[in-house]
Amino acid sequence: MSEQSVLFDAPGPKALVRHRVIAVIGSLLLLGLLALIIRGLANPANNQLTAEKWSPFLTGQAWTAYLLPGLFATLQAALLAVVLSVALGILLGMGRLSQLAPLRWLCGIYVEFFRSVPVLMMMLFSYFFGLYALQIYGSGLSLFGVVAGLTFYNSSVIAELIRSGVNSLPRGQGEAGLAIGMTQTQSLLTILLPQAITAMLPSLVSQLVVILKDSALGFWINYAELIRAGQNLSTSKGNLIPTLIVLAAIFITINYALTRVARLLETRLRSRKGGSATPPADPLMNPALVAGAAAGANTPGQAATAP
Repeated sequence: MSEQSVLFDAPGPKALVRHRVIAVIGSLLLLGLLALIIRGLANPANNQLTAEKWSPFLTGQAWTAYLLPGLFATLQAALLAVVLSVALGILLGMGRLSQLAPLRWLCGIYVEFFRSVPVLMMMLFSYFFGLYALQIYGSGLSLFGVVAGLTFYNSSVIAELIRSGVNSLPRGQGEAGLAIGMTQTQSLLTILLPQAITAMLPSLVSQLVVILKDSALGFWINYAELIRAGQNLSTSKGNLIPTLIVLAAIFITINYALTRVARLLETRLRSRKGGSATPPADPLMNPALVAGAAAGANTPGQAATAP
């Protein structure tokens, strides 16, 4: 279809004016609310937006002793959880697509259970399990709890993304692999899974961003991540609001960079997949040449060209 289909009629002149008025009023309300917040924080009684509260971020101690170690701990936990979640999620997704009913049921039970349990609960359970059952102590215990909790939840979500991505592909993709002698597993690994991962890449990246943000829940099991480091800094300097603003800016920057990298990767993968290929010159490999030659030979006043 050349025309873009929409679910509603295009707005008329009166509707456009009404939309502009609503947009202006909404913007003014948001600006007024922001002004009230800034005014309240700048109140001498609160004293949160003065230069004195922001001055610790201009010194090296705030970064080397608090923020950078916390950022490193956050990235460490997120990276470990991402690697484990993606690897386990792909295996679980393949298990849910398996022809073996027991394997499919086991993977389904895992996915449905851990998708229903809050991430913080899984972190707490992993933390105390590591403490009492595995006898893990020190900073490694908190890291284990954060990574395990994130992995349990996000691997189940990624497994569902993989399963839905494979099921969204045309059935002819898998049947073509079976027709040339591939097994079900070979067809899944070499034909269906790469296409599903490419198609579900935006959702996968969104889940990776969720992993990075959820690592802040390690605050509740004494993991020295960025939020806890910021709390320690604000306690020593008495600048809670400026510290939270700086922490929010750090998280926004990291997540935005991750999203941009993922979009570039998605564009590159799709450009490779959708690149135009030069038609083969061999008539046996390009039936269009045979049809064109036959049509040219049957046209009055034209003779077929000898090869």
